[in-house]
Amino acid sequence: MSPSRPFFESPSGELDTGQILYEAVPLAKLVAAVGAVALVPWLLGWLVLELVVLTPGIGVVFTLATQFVLAVGTGLVLMYVVVRANQLADG
Repeated sequence: MSPSRPFFESPSGELDTGQILYEAVPLAKLVAAVGAVALVPWLLGWLVLELVVLTPGIGVVFTLATQFVLAVGTGLVLMYVVVRANQLADG
């Protein structure tokens, strides 16, 4: 007997949209939180460059900070997905 597949209703073989939404909402919230945190250094860099008109070297620092936040956030999202997939596979 084949194991049950996540997100499929067993008798009909159709997608379980309720379960998909149940799993997608926390993931979307995590992605939105990472995006919101990444906006902070990006907006600070934009304010420094456009409004204060300081040296462009400072813009590079804020760009690197934004990229770092996005890289770490991507890692967190991927870890969440892997852990949740393992939980679904076990249970």
